This record gives sequence, structure tokens and C-alpha cells, in this order.
Amino acid sequence: MSHANLLPSTSTKSAGRSRSVSLVAAGVAALLASCASPPPPPTQAPAPSPVTPPVAVPAPVEPAGKISMAASAKEYRRDAAAHLYELNRNRIFKGKMPPLLQAVGVMQVELDARGNVRRIDWMRAPRHVPAVMAEIERTVRAASPFPAPRRMGGVVYTDTWLWDKSGLFQLDTLTEGQRSQL
Repeated sequence: MSHANLLPSTSTKSAGRSRSVSLVAAGVAALLASCASPPPPPTQAPAPSPVTPPVAVPAPVEPAGKISMAASAKEYRRDAAAHLYELNRNRIFKGKMPPLLQAVGVMQVELDARGNVRRIDWMRAPRHVPAVMAEIERTVRAASPFPAPRRMGGVVYTDTWLWDKSGLFQLDTLTEGQRSQL
């Protein structure tokens, strides 16, 4: 056997090297490709930002009933008395009240801006006739809403109830007076 046969020929040596270089280059390319960032996703139109509808500002709530333009509690008292008389026409004592009344009561009524009764306070309660007290309170609450005190935004007014034994009444604000004799 000759020594020349044992050594690879130069042409075989070069071909092997070329193949090795090609394999190394392919490996390096594969390695680099695996390190690269993924391709960007297809371009999409940006999502529309949510549109917030304009906030509707509620219009001022107008009272459903009558409106009072009184500028003070004293002025408002006439509007409140007229309102109570209108709702209780058949319960109003006609003419001058008799000299002796069953009850006299002084009451404060607090109304909100819409004329709704918020509170009733007795300043002078006719405690000797609790049924009359209860009926006056019921009458005031049933008359709600009163004319809305627009200029004041709410009001506390005071009136005096003059109650006859017949169950009829007058308010001091609109009274026709009281007889001095039976």
C-alpha cells in the first residue's frame, strides 16, 4: 500500500472543507435567525378611542304647581293661607268667628324649594284638643306641595289657626275677624 493512498487528496480535502464551512454557515444563520425578534404583526388601524357622550345637564326642575314670588316669610304666609283656603273651601268659617273658639294654635311650617312640607312645629299647641291638633297637621300635610317659594328657595312661615267647635276654621292671615258677643 502506498503512502499516497492513505492521505486524502487535495481535491477531497477542499470539498470536505467547503462542506464544513457550508454547514457551519448554515448553523450560524439558523442560530442568528432564532435570536431575531419575531416579525411585526400585520399593520392594523388603531382601535378607536371610546367617545364619551356629552353629559346632559338637567334643566332646572320647575315646580309642578303654583309658584310664589314672595321675598319674605311674612309675604309668603299670604300665599300659603290662600293655598290652604283654596283646598279647603268647604271647611272655612264664613264671616266673623264667634267670641269663644274651640282651639287657637300657632304653627310654623317649613317648606322646601318645591313647596313640599319638610317640618311642622307647634309654637302654641292646642293640647286640650289633640284631635284638632292632629287634624290641623293632617290638613297642612295634605296641602303639600304649597306654592313653590321661588325667590327664597325654601321658607319657614308662621300662621295662627282659629278653630271653631263646628270643625270650621280660619287662618289669622286671612281672618274676617272675631265677634265680641255671642
